[in-house]
Amino acid sequence: MRDITRKRITLRQAKAVGVVLCQAATVELIKNDQLPKGDLLNIAKAAGFLAAKNTHNLIPHCHPVNIDAMNIYYEYLEGGAAPESLEHLNGKYGVVIYSDAKSIAKTGIEMEVLTGVSVAALTIYDLLKPVDKEIEIASTKLLSKSGGKTDRLRFYKKSSSCAILVCSDSTAAGGREDKSGAKIKELLEEYAATISGFRIVPDDKTAIQAAINDWVDEDIQFVFTTGGTGLGPRDVTVEAVKEIIEKEAVGVAEAMREFGGMRTPMAMFSSAIAGIKKETMIVTLPGSPKGVQECLDAILPTIFHANNIVKGGGH
Repeated sequence: MRDITRKRITLRQAKAVGVVLCQAATVELIKNDQLPKGDLLNIAKAAGFLAAKNTHNLIPHCHPVNIDAMNIYYEYLEGGAAPESLEHLNGKYGVVIYSDAKSIAKTGIEMEVLTGVSVAALTIYDLLKPVDKEIEIASTKLLSKSGGKTDRLRFYKKSSSCAILVCSDSTAAGGREDKSGAKIKELLEEYAATISGFRIVPDDKTAIQAAINDWVDEDIQFVFTTGGTGLGPRDVTVEAVKEIIEKEAVGVAEAMREFGGMRTPMAMFSSAIAGIKKETMIVTLPGSPKGVQECLDAILPTIFHANNIVKGGGH
């Protein structure tokens, strides 16, 4: 199964449709509750719910997903115009099955709604086969999904200018290879960011502030620092940034700590902050590549929307 540990928990939604085609007379039997096997639609609905809940047991690579809301409902095809997205079935007869669902999870819920629709259709097929030899299951497809990576595309439609500041005595002195700054660069470039500046400075407030202020004056949109967010005697990055920001973005740091805390209890020791100076967003990140990755997984690409907000563009 695919590793989804880097994914964020978000609201996921999906809607699917499927159709069981039959003869016109069969539709009348369904509507008048005259089938030999009894109640059709409620039994199919229950079967669809049960199937959706067991999707991960049926499809090997599907992760278990908590279904927080789900509905299965129907409409009839009665020889006229078919619903939108099913125009190719104009003039046909049958039952249209819809399923929509919500889940607050790391992965999407589209397979659950598709499974629900599919098994509901199979159940309808089973209940209709004694009275109709022309049944056909058709047009099972996903109508919509939201809440995943695709939704976040709007946050990086335009390339954002970014600068990276490595804060480390040993790295500045040449005694340690920089890996955290390189990791920031790698992750930012995944979202088409432009790296407009990269510096390594010692754990010194004056040096840290000078580098950030230079980039602010250059109108660079985002500055990401790495190192100096812990409780050590030389960890001064947070204090340096606090002194120069004009408005703190508390929620950014909260998001990073919450996401990190789900993966390691050591995240509680991070005092990382984020804030705005003029129109530049400054984000302080831990000094390890793993910490950098977890924090950026928590805020990318949504953080890029900050530039629109600080310019008065709203949410």
